[in-house]
Amino acid sequence: MATRPDNFDRFHTLAAIRPPRLVVAIGWMIGIALPLVLLALIFVPWVQTAPGRGQVVALDPQDRVQQVTALVPGRVERWYVVDGQLVKKGDPIARIADNDPDLIARLAAERAQVAAQIAASEQAMATARIDVGRTGQLFADGLAARRDYEAAQIKVAEHAAKLAEARAKLAKADIALNRSSAQLVRAPRDGRIQSLNTAAGATLVSAGDWLATLAPEDSPRVVELMVDGRDVALVRAGQPVRLHFEGWPAIQFSGWPSVAQGMFDGRVRAIDPSAQGTGLFRVLVEPSPGKPRWPDDNYVRLGSKVRGWIQMETVSVGYELWRQLNDFPLEFPTPVDTGPRKGAGKGLADKVKEKKSDAGKEDEEAK
Repeated sequence: MATRPDNFDRFHTLAAIRPPRLVVAIGWMIGIALPLVLLALIFVPWVQTAPGRGQVVALDPQDRVQQVTALVPGRVERWYVVDGQLVKKGDPIARIADNDPDLIARLAAERAQVAAQIAASEQAMATARIDVGRTGQLFADGLAARRDYEAAQIKVAEHAAKLAEARAKLAKADIALNRSSAQLVRAPRDGRIQSLNTAAGATLVSAGDWLATLAPEDSPRVVELMVDGRDVALVRAGQPVRLHFEGWPAIQFSGWPSVAQGMFDGRVRAIDPSAQGTGLFRVLVEPSPGKPRWPDDNYVRLGSKVRGWIQMETVSVGYELWRQLNDFPLEFPTPVDTGPRKGAGKGLADKVKEKKSDAGKEDEEAK
């Protein structure tokens, strides 16, 4: 605080304890800073956010990492791929050899035998039907007994049953032959071989055992964020989201999105109706149209960690500090409709509604 020099002659003690220049400067700084801080707390805006952590996933389940399994039991005879190799749909991955090398030949011979039985049964059935017609004519002329006519009909039924049984055996033989012919395991879609179960080459494998892991490439990506249950109630589809991908340099100011650097834009696509095992809710975030594209697949791969901030309402800095100090929920513009009530809550709501309607009627009568 400035003081006229001639006044110090009257106050000798005050003149003796004149404050240093540094203290005076600090006092001026504090006196100017406090009002500025107060004005900033009142007037500077701050965007509230619902934070969450998650990872990059493929939107289509067919585009996610999948396991290639053995279709038949046996032993891996040959690998056609190595780790990290690109494959197209239908490319061979491995060949499985059965314990019996002559299995397919024996199944083919068995099928041929069943097919011959079917042909013989069809010929016998045709002959039996002719016999039924001939015996029926003789029976009508009185030259054959009823017993002979009924016996001919029984033979037709027996041949029909044998024919149906043979056709069932043929279907089973075809199924066994097709399964055994599936010894060549092929890639279900385009992608890259991520890992191979090399131990399967030295041991027997069963149908359904894992052989290789296939990771599709160039698949549409989304981000799944795990958000706290207190914040997810205010999250709606279409809300803007700011994303920070792991390994990508960025400077984040959650309350001032325009100041942040290295962040990417997204929007809420969907919210899970139920919580995960950890008690958090999954929120799917897709790229925001009209904004800069997310980093390329070479930089942000499937499974990469992500931090996200779902943007909510804009409040003052002072209000946000007060909210966080008191651990209050985020601000929402309109009351949330909780839907129809049940039990005691419904009865209380009905009573309040009746009181309001009665008060309205009394006001109308008074007018």
